[in-house]
Amino acid sequence: MKRLAMVVGVAVLLVIGVLISRTLMHAPNSTEIVEKLTIEIDVAEAAQHLSEAIRYVTISHQSEADIDRAAFQDFIDWARITYPEVHQQLQLQRLNDTLLYRWQGRDDTLQPILVTGHYDVVPVIPGTEEKWQHPPFEGVIDNGVIWGRGALDDKSGVIGLFEAAELLLRQGFQPERTIYLSFGHDEELGGTNGASEVAGLLKSEGVQLAWTLDEGSFLLSKMLPGVDPLVATINVAEKGSVTLLIVAKADGGHSSMPPKNTAVGILAAAIVRLEDNPVPGGLSGLSAQMFDEISRYMPFMPRLLFANQWLFSRLLDNQLSSLSMTNAMLRTTTAPTMLSGSIKTNVLPIEAIAAVNFRIHPRDSVQDVIDHVRKAVESDVVEVRVPEYGGRAASEVSDWNSEGYAVIARSTREVYGEVVITPGLMIAGSDTRHYGKVADNSFRYNPFVVTSEDLTGFHGTNEKITVDNFAQGIRTYIQILKNGSGR
Repeated sequence: MKRLAMVVGVAVLLVIGVLISRTLMHAPNSTEIVEKLTIEIDVAEAAQHLSEAIRYVTISHQSEADIDRAAFQDFIDWARITYPEVHQQLQLQRLNDTLLYRWQGRDDTLQPILVTGHYDVVPVIPGTEEKWQHPPFEGVIDNGVIWGRGALDDKSGVIGLFEAAELLLRQGFQPERTIYLSFGHDEELGGTNGASEVAGLLKSEGVQLAWTLDEGSFLLSKMLPGVDPLVATINVAEKGSVTLLIVAKADGGHSSMPPKNTAVGILAAAIVRLEDNPVPGGLSGLSAQMFDEISRYMPFMPRLLFANQWLFSRLLDNQLSSLSMTNAMLRTTTAPTMLSGSIKTNVLPIEAIAAVNFRIHPRDSVQDVIDHVRKAVESDVVEVRVPEYGGRAASEVSDWNSEGYAVIARSTREVYGEVVITPGLMIAGSDTRHYGKVADNSFRYNPFVVTSEDLTGFHGTNEKITVDNFAQGIRTYIQILKNGSGR
């Protein structure tokens, strides 16, 4: 018995030793030493320009009839006056209200790059206007903060690029490779008449881009528990999307004599089954790479879990799946969004319908999702209806070992110093769904810092950015354009 206890004790000590050893080795990777640069810009003027841009009410309403085209034209006219060097030295092609600038490089044998953003914005939620600390379309600058719709999504990106290009042109900078700057007018509607037209034009001209940079993730501050440095997640892919209709069927009739199983009750049970049986996910591929990098900066105990997934993989999956943000990185997500049933309060519906939106992880296909949902809920009384458009697949995963990724990472470090750089997955959509068709690699990243407090501003209330934060983003764009246009 003592011998057995001794063997068990030795085995336990060996396991503990392995766990600790692997955890200690799971430390930050060595990175290229990058000199932090001092880049002089007129911060007050740049902030004023973003403030002015916010005042143009370039809202992409769902209904074309509600869109104020004059506001888009006014913004374009303002940009022409505000950035004279851009408009005098670069070739401009206008595709509807999207602006495509071509900055000719010295060497035509080098593949061009494209850096982009969109200047259309979403509407303010009706009834929430009074909840804004400052009116959403006045661009108020108050105590070092720029307020208004588009301050983060995505006029800061567009104006940041305008500012960067204007400064470089004034300094006489000429790129080695050609740079395209594209500023979309309908990203919030899918980019059909903007980015799609740009991609079509480039394809017709035989242009194959080395890489593109669009909006995406940001530098995350204090958003990951225990991680103190800024985390720059450069998204190398974006999720697809499909919305399925879950239709429950039952006999109708008067609500005074309901059957045991109504269409609404059947539908409710089907939705619960869907939410209890998500599409399988886990730490693999891109998700594994992202968390492997970030976890190296975590405190000892969570680092121990990530360093020893051979033992703790199930625990990790449960923990990450319990948080909305990290769960979205691991799998295709399930989100019931719209419900419909009876036409009257005392009428039992023959059909009750739920629209369920799935954001598709790159490991899954649209058909995978449809098959999963049908297996989970379809029966004699529940039908799964697929939309005519069939859904949108997730993007290809770009190479995070490529030169374009390295340029963005190096440029970020030149401005912000030592930050955690990791590939990430964009859980929403962007115009890169179009630009990626004519590029070897595509990245999605805004070089501005965001905190958890800022998240409610995206498509929500009190969208804002600090003047200093905006200035750092401009400096990063300057370096991206300089470094990215070299050989």
